[in-house]
Amino acid sequence: MIRALAIAAHPDDIEFVMAGTLCLLREAGWEIHYLNLSGGNLGGVDRSAAATARVRRREAQAAAKVLDAVWHPPFCHDLEILYDTPTLRRLCAIVREVAPRVILTHSPEDYMEDHVNAARLAVSAAFARGMPNYRSTPARPAIAADVTIYHASPHGLRDGMRRRVRPGAFADTTAVHERKRAALACHASQRRWLEASQGMDSYIRTMDAISREVGKLSRRFKHAEGWRRHSHWGFCAERADPLRQALGRNYLVSAAYERSLEAGT
Repeated sequence: MIRALAIAAHPDDIEFVMAGTLCLLREAGWEIHYLNLSGGNLGGVDRSAAATARVRRREAQAAAKVLDAVWHPPFCHDLEILYDTPTLRRLCAIVREVAPRVILTHSPEDYMEDHVNAARLAVSAAFARGMPNYRSTPARPAIAADVTIYHASPHGLRDGMRRRVRPGAFADTTAVHERKRAALACHASQRRWLEASQGMDSYIRTMDAISREVGKLSRRFKHAEGWRRHSHWGFCAERADPLRQALGRNYLVSAAYERSLEAGT
């Protein structure tokens, strides 16, 4: 079974920028795995941190079920997703257990450090997957399988310095957009929190708007998710692009982005 592993920071992050691509991979026959590093304990305004984490855990499990994904329990807290050895060892164990062909994770540049650190941890855990002398927690044997890492678009399609981040490729999520909405709707506790903390009038409408904006950037799709491939060194063959192979017509490489890579700009 070919597997994809989504590694995100908080409950609902996957639904905002990765869930459509996961749905497409599931329809292509892949096994999809769903991991939020944090339990989301600070994402509430009317419950204690512990109670909030319990609610958000149930919501994430429900969302994974909507996506037909294998759910993995979180092991960090909000604002405590740190690039440190204990966290990296735990994530490496999951990567070795799943042995994914593809890892989907956050943009290396984003508006908050939890997202950035989740991306860094995902890359390092994938790099360490084949190192026999690197000890994971719990101990898992090293694996030799190739993995290709894809970084999602940052929130708002901009980095922490407000600069525009353009995708290198687009997944057409139009046909699975309603399932993506249904998965995000499972995170009902986030409506009040996002309105209070970030001014989002409706988190589902916000996701819709981001999805349409990425679709507009593709110049082809109504709804889309944007992706950039990580460097192949230590992970896979130079030209490996398993999303392109799996998604076919639902995947579009940005010619302008490819030209910019060739030009080094």
